[in-house]
Amino acid sequence: MIRAVLTGTGSALPARRVSNAELAERVDTSDEWIVERTGIRFRHIAGEGETTATLARDAAAAALISAGLAPGDIDLLVLATATPDNTFPATATKVQAMLAIDDCVAFDVAAVCSGFLYAVQVADSMIRAGAHRRALVIGAETFSRILDWEDRTTCVLFGDGAGAIVLEARDSVADVNDPGARGVLATRLHADGRHNGLLFVDGGPSTTGTVGKLRMKGREVFRHAVVNLAAVMEEALHAAGLPTDAVDWVVPHQANARILDATARKLSLPSEKVVVTVDQHANTSAASVPLALDQAMRDGRIQPGHIVVLEAMGGGFTWGAAVIRV
Repeated sequence: MIRAVLTGTGSALPARRVSNAELAERVDTSDEWIVERTGIRFRHIAGEGETTATLARDAAAAALISAGLAPGDIDLLVLATATPDNTFPATATKVQAMLAIDDCVAFDVAAVCSGFLYAVQVADSMIRAGAHRRALVIGAETFSRILDWEDRTTCVLFGDGAGAIVLEARDSVADVNDPGARGVLATRLHADGRHNGLLFVDGGPSTTGTVGKLRMKGREVFRHAVVNLAAVMEEALHAAGLPTDAVDWVVPHQANARILDATARKLSLPSEKVVVTVDQHANTSAASVPLALDQAMRDGRIQPGHIVVLEAMGGGFTWGAAVIRV
């Protein structure tokens, strides 16, 4: 059977790395306060000339090298972002031009922190339908440009960055328990717009005519995140026909170390199986899952044949999970 197989990963971070101590020089906070509540120690902040598109381009270029492909081999480019370079055109088309891909389907997906999971399901569906053979799936953000730097409860949580993967149509064994069953085995997505007011940006083209700033009710978001993420991971594993103990690694959305710990406990997963980068990157929204995945692939923790669960939840609320054998 044909599945979308992961053949390459890549990531990119802005040059400027900001510690909690440096942040405390301009915000009423401290390293101790941030680490205790979030686990975050550093974040990268985009500088002049660094945009969502340039970060996405660099991550995509690294993923292509990892997959052993040229830009012209790609016929589908899906970019997840909540911080596009422009209202339009889609940032994906800017990345397409930067990579010198003459022609491919290119568009953005907007589902905030869950955007990368949404993009994975879109690309997986298009590949399995036979419409495309090779896809670049990217999550890229410059959240620093929509933060209220006077609000210490939110501005300390986020950073900028990009991550990308290559998915290719490949023959794969049907039996998910067979090591030859590589690729995306199952995905599950959800949304509940009744909770818009808990995590949102207070601006937009058709409302205020401005970009706006991020607003969040952290306690309520935390409560929903733990319940929803544990449930959707179980749902995706059930759809794939796999038990929880078959999971080699969980690569979660890097929002808050306490959410990661609570979700792992709810699923009875050992913390050693959870990839954690929130301490180094903070919350990079749609970029956080592919960033963490690329790091775990490059340092050798995730090996060919491993069962990996990706999961994320973001504003909307939107949330989702994907089960992949790499």
